[in-house]
Amino acid sequence: MIGSTRYFHAFLTVSAIALAAVMLASSAGANTGGMSGGGGMPSATGPSFNPAAEYKRGLDALDANDFKTAAKSFDKVVAAAPKNVQSLVADGFAHAGMQDYSVARDVYKKALGIDANHIMARRGLALALVNLGDKDGASKELDTLKSRAAACNGTCADASNLNAAVAAVEAAMGGAGGKQSSNAPASLLFASAGSGDRAYVSAISFVNEHDYAKALKSLERAERAFGPHPDVLTYIGYTYRKMGRYDMAERYYREALAIAPGHRGATEYYGELKVERGDIKGAKLMLAKLDGLCSFGCADAEVLRQWIAKGHE
Repeated sequence: MIGSTRYFHAFLTVSAIALAAVMLASSAGANTGGMSGGGGMPSATGPSFNPAAEYKRGLDALDANDFKTAAKSFDKVVAAAPKNVQSLVADGFAHAGMQDYSVARDVYKKALGIDANHIMARRGLALALVNLGDKDGASKELDTLKSRAAACNGTCADASNLNAAVAAVEAAMGGAGGKQSSNAPASLLFASAGSGDRAYVSAISFVNEHDYAKALKSLERAERAFGPHPDVLTYIGYTYRKMGRYDMAERYYREALAIAPGHRGATEYYGELKVERGDIKGAKLMLAKLDGLCSFGCADAEVLRQWIAKGHE
């Protein structure tokens, strides 16, 4: 069926073991393709540098409070995936841990320029500004957090995170020190591979139930665990697309393809999005790319071919 969630049914967890296997396949020059094909490993087709594996190294360094090593890893990830908000937040957190608050401030600002609603980025920016002596700037960030918390009024999904962020910034401005630490709520920080796997599995269930809002929340948790993994980014794009948020869908498809240019799933889904937006010419370019990637044909190309045919009806 055109537009089915077949990729989600073919899921294998993206645990640390799977990531390592993918990295080995990539370094050996294997083209693992996309997300279809009956249960292959998540794809990491693209440059030999693996942003998701580097992200994991950064998380491991954070766990050891080795902020310098973490910052080096996240700097590399951000260079490869400059629009991945979660990687920017992780980079800001690492630099703040080094007390390099000016860099942390700039990184958090970049994150907020992409996603103005990111709570951890807003919290981190406020704390960095406190440490830099910019109380006025910190106050503005605090006011933004307070405004969102008031609008939420304890009833939205982000209520506890917003309240915790407000409390952290108020404590810092009150003289308790703005140094960023692991005292932040776990839901605002990062996650283990195991919790990322569980979030990813939950997302599949929610997508199959057409509950895309919950699927998106689960995928965001998976992204905190795995960083800019092309499969996770592609599924986030897919979920936004099913919600009718085409601009966000395109952003995530393009982000996935930036780090894994040969990712068949992202290429197909991006082509389908172009059909939905009436860009048949653009969809045909994606199909041509798939035909080049699939020397002997593949389901991704055939499904997109059907989309394009129906788009002309």
